Amino acid sequence: MILIRSTLFNILFYANLAVLMVLGLPTMLAGPRGVIALARLWGRSSLWLLRIVCRLDVEYRGLEKIPRNGFIIAPKHQSIWETFALLPLFSDFTFILKRELVWIPFFGWYLKAAKQIAINRSNGGSALLAATERAKTELLAGRQVFIFPEGTRRAAGAPPRYKFGVAAIYSASNAPCLPIALNSGLFWPRRSFLRQPGKVLVEVMNPIEPGLEKQDFLRLLSERMESATSLLIEESLRANPALRVNLADQSSD
Repeated sequence: MILIRSTLFNILFYANLAVLMVLGLPTMLAGPRGVIALARLWGRSSLWLLRIVCRLDVEYRGLEKIPRNGFIIAPKHQSIWETFALLPLFSDFTFILKRELVWIPFFGWYLKAAKQIAINRSNGGSALLAATERAKTELLAGRQVFIFPEGTRRAAGAPPRYKFGVAAIYSASNAPCLPIALNSGLFWPRRSFLRQPGKVLVEVMNPIEPGLEKQDFLRLLSERMESATSLLIEESLRANPALRVNLADQSSD
């Protein structure tokens, strides 16, 4: 049944995205706010499909800790899941993403209209500098800046690989950073077609206020994020020990 449900969900997930992108073209005339409202709708509808088709729900904890105005959002990145499931929590966000995404027809148009921060990663240090300057501008305007601290998806339970980019933006922007721990990789593993039933746990943590040195900030972010993520993983494994097989398979990757 998991295979059948996963197949049906994948079809509906991409069909839903395609329909929203076609019907939502007029939102680009409204600027970033219009596109972001559409993106939040995509997030909510995708979560609904997961719940109905795959019996995969979500529990958000600590939403009262979300600050106001401009701040950095630093989620754990284990799956495609968080690229849409966190969107309904924030009102005016921009992602730091690779430039190649804006070249995708339709999808890339929306990224441009929403003023997302696209960088050419092959430029190395100059790409980080450009991303930092754009992030500062957006944060001063009161927007929320998404950046995945590890840069790419890491399997649930895999050793962390935090990159310096989030520390550079934190230091330059003088904005608080909101860590978000989660265990989505147990249920929607990277490089897997299957969507496991259960409940993804998401913990919004206390913001890290500005003022720390870069290395101190990165160490604190890593320690807090990894500790909270490990607890969420263990909680779900206690509820469903069968998920431990996925964890072991991913950790060995």
